[in-house]
Amino acid sequence: MRDERGQMHIRQRQDPAAGWNRCEDPMKLGWQPRKWLDKKSKQGFRGYPVGTIAFYGPDAERASKAAVAVIVAPDTEPVALRRWFADSGDVRNDKTFEEIALFLRDQEVHSVAMTKEMMGCPHEEGIDYPEGEACPVCPFWAGRARPFGA
Repeated sequence: MRDERGQMHIRQRQDPAAGWNRCEDPMKLGWQPRKWLDKKSKQGFRGYPVGTIAFYGPDAERASKAAVAVIVAPDTEPVALRRWFADSGDVRNDKTFEEIALFLRDQEVHSVAMTKEMMGCPHEEGIDYPEGEACPVCPFWAGRARPFGA
C-alpha cells in the first residue's frame, strides 16, 4: 500500500496467539531468473524439452560466452540454439543471464542442465582458429583438456 508520497508500506497486525507481527499484504519480489535457472537445474531431469547451458571463457574464472540449446527428444539435434557474448564482464552476472532464462522459459523447457565451470575457450576450433591448434587468444586453455571431451 502506498502513502500520499508514493512510498510503499506494509500493513501489519499483531497476532496475539503467535506473539509476532503478521503481514496482511506482503511484498512480492517477482520472477527471479537466476533462482529459476538454479532451481530447474538442481531438480534434475523432469522430461523433455531440455535446456542446456554451457559457459565458455578466456580462463577458468570469467564466462564471456554462453551457449544455450533446447533438445526435445533423446538423440536429436537441438531445435533452438542461441549464443550470448560479453566483451567485458561475465555473462553469468549481467542482463544476459536474464535473457537466457527468458529464452528457456519461452521454449517451455521441463529440465535444465547447466554447468558451473567453464567448458573451455569461447572461440570455435576450425572457425576462429585452425583445427588441431591452440587458440592464440586464450593461452590459458592451451594444453588443457575440455570437460566431457568438448
